[in-house]
Amino acid sequence: MIKPKIVRITTVVFSLEKLLENQLQFMKSYYKVIAVSSNKIKLDQFGKVQNIQTFNLDLTRKITPLRDFISLFKLIFFLLKEKPLILHSHTPKAGIVGMLAAYVTRVPYRLHTVAGLPLIESTGIKRSVLILVEKLTYACATKVYPNSKGLEDFILKENFTKSSKLKIIGNGSSNGIDTTYFDPDLYIETFKNDLKLKLGIPESDKVFIFVGRLVSDKGINELVTAFNKLQQNHQNIKLLLVGPLESDLDPLHKQTLNTIKCNQHIISLGFQKDVRPYLAISDMLTFPSYREGFPNVVLQAGAMGLPCIVSNINGCNEIIIDNINGIIVPKKNTDALADAMCVLIKNPILFNKLRVNARKLIQEKYERKVFWKALLKEYKSLE
Repeated sequence: MIKPKIVRITTVVFSLEKLLENQLQFMKSYYKVIAVSSNKIKLDQFGKVQNIQTFNLDLTRKITPLRDFISLFKLIFFLLKEKPLILHSHTPKAGIVGMLAAYVTRVPYRLHTVAGLPLIESTGIKRSVLILVEKLTYACATKVYPNSKGLEDFILKENFTKSSKLKIIGNGSSNGIDTTYFDPDLYIETFKNDLKLKLGIPESDKVFIFVGRLVSDKGINELVTAFNKLQQNHQNIKLLLVGPLESDLDPLHKQTLNTIKCNQHIISLGFQKDVRPYLAISDMLTFPSYREGFPNVVLQAGAMGLPCIVSNINGCNEIIIDNINGIIVPKKNTDALADAMCVLIKNPILFNKLRVNARKLIQEKYERKVFWKALLKEYKSLE
């Protein structure tokens, strides 16, 4: 029996590798899966590892009309040749290019997942352009999947599309979380002590961790300032920054960069293929982002048994229940962030309560295979 074709398109290969980790492999049992993204070398490598067909497009996260126009026509011809049953897009750029091409070529089911909206923090002409892009993307789609209730509410409030077109898969997220992989019991004390020793972290230190891109709208400026404030009264603390420094789209303040460089209690580790060891040696996640869809980092940290301090934004305030498995603070509020960090240092009873609940709540609501089956059920309902 010939399997129906499904095209999955993202702006960058990293989204296929990490944000949708192993999801395409799961769907291979039911569909012929084709992965579309940028960076031909990395995309080819991804295709070989996953043993799936790939197709390269020149996509960027920046506004590049000419390049996007060329990519649109390239994708149109590809879809006319392949004739897929479903095209499912992720990320804003892949969404607009993918949905337009699928609409023009009359792909029967045109699905778009919304996992965050850059326009929330944008202003002026850029915001107007991004709003237009979102509305056009949703207009071309047959179904739109916000990956959090907060995003669904925002989309309806801004009148981007009608409610009948929207649906949240499972309890939210774009891929769920593999709690057998993100499991604190995989790391024995000897391993953790050795890693702490390697990083120069004394056993008595409390370790805060941030995982993600080091850019302004992830709240890094506020986090570094809050950590400095906390350090005035608490010397036995460390802050791990795990993620790449991106200086082109949304750079950090110069003062923040200087503090990261000069403060010996802040350890910047850059991009790490496997973040679990660093979560394993940490006591709590600090994630003061300005905007998210449904952040995988918070799922990962929770699955590793870490209480999470998060901003009161989409996704974060759905995964975290205030004073149950973490603390929710107003976004862009340095003082509130510092106070929450201080509370978890000075109140061991609350800290232990949050820690005990952290993994249990993630397992109950966001197990990866449960999400995959919910998405597969959605696909099958379209046939």
